[in-house]
Amino acid sequence: MQPPADIRINQLPETYSQSNDTLNDSKIKWELFYKDESLRKLISTALTNNYDLQAATQKIEMMRAAVQFNKGNQLPTISAGLSAAQRRFGLFTMDGAGNASTDIQPGRVVPEHLPDYFAGFNASWEVDVWGKLRSNKKAAVARFSSSIEGRNAIQTALIAEVASTYYDLLALDTELDIVRENIEIQQAALDIIKIKKEADILNELAVKQFEGQVNNSKGFEYKLLQQITLVENKINYLCGQFPQQIIRDKTKFNSLNPDIISTGIPSQLLVNRPDFRQAELELFASKFDLKAAKAAFYPSFTITGAVGFQAFSTALLFQSPQSVAYTLLGGIAAPILNRSALKAKYNTINAQQTEAVLNYQKTILNGYLEVANEMSNIKNLEKLYELKNKEVLAYGQSTTIAKDLFMSGMATYFEVLMAQRTALEARIDMIITKKLQYQAMINLYKALGGGIK
Repeated sequence: MQPPADIRINQLPETYSQSNDTLNDSKIKWELFYKDESLRKLISTALTNNYDLQAATQKIEMMRAAVQFNKGNQLPTISAGLSAAQRRFGLFTMDGAGNASTDIQPGRVVPEHLPDYFAGFNASWEVDVWGKLRSNKKAAVARFSSSIEGRNAIQTALIAEVASTYYDLLALDTELDIVRENIEIQQAALDIIKIKKEADILNELAVKQFEGQVNNSKGFEYKLLQQITLVENKINYLCGQFPQQIIRDKTKFNSLNPDIISTGIPSQLLVNRPDFRQAELELFASKFDLKAAKAAFYPSFTITGAVGFQAFSTALLFQSPQSVAYTLLGGIAAPILNRSALKAKYNTINAQQTEAVLNYQKTILNGYLEVANEMSNIKNLEKLYELKNKEVLAYGQSTTIAKDLFMSGMATYFEVLMAQRTALEARIDMIITKKLQYQAMINLYKALGGGIK
């Protein structure tokens, strides 16, 4: 199709700036992409129970009904009917004067109050000379297909959100383990400080400083427990279920490594991403809407008719051929007085088509940038994680050294506390960095198409 003259659709670049890879992992189904069995079960539950996805399915059914409606408009309308009427014509009218002097049966004039009974079929058909009805049907078909792609886009986003939230949960579990391990170390140090205080080696200030550090870590533990509850309930919400414990293997977070994803070439996004296909189908629908709006300016041709039995008495209604009646009428009508309304509708639909073109262009640009951003993110996070790993090792050694120096009287208790705190923060930062690596992998998989096909 041709976009409006003042709208230019930009073409996708031939390659991504950081890759010339032709393989594309978006073709991999999510069941194979995500290797954690607990995560796969959660995604399956979400795909079955999620309310947004169910609502999108109902939208598909509405669009399916719209297709049937527009398809039916192209066919003749036939209805069966039974009617009864009572008529009285004025005596000073042509009908009344004629009836008063006419025998309806030998020796019986037409009654002044004349019943009229009819049983038969009525039909009406608009001949689609200018293609208005066909265009409406094609627009409905395009929107039906668009609704399917819309559901696929929601499914892609849902799979990514469940997976990302699941790794959030595993990261919090790992943080909680580290904090609890740190509390045990700090408690052991506090016990030693208390012994030294009783031996008059240290004063009460050192005891209180270590006690404050222990209580601070215990408070952080409860914060993590609350965060875990919130994240679990977020997963429950995505899965359409009431709060319950999320089954997961808490030991897998550190043992798993984010996969390297093949991105392919940008043009594959046009085929793989459901939001691209949805925007394109909406563009096609707007094209057919515009054709139908143009056809509304032209004359419409209609054929109407009726066939059945008609009589002034129910006893005579089904006598054939005397009571057989039919009508057939063809007509042509062209809009005259309401052309301004048609022009307004045409201008509105024309603007909607321009909007659809712009939305398509925006979707393409956004999709390309999503992939490019996540590719860069993955690359930089990999380097960051290597540095964080070295940082954790260095701070871990500094903690051991500080403890040894403190026990020999060559370091202060404040230096020990700072070393422990810094080491804890470094370990948590490394966990967060790894979580971000998982999320970047998930986001890139989603940006490439998400494995719907």
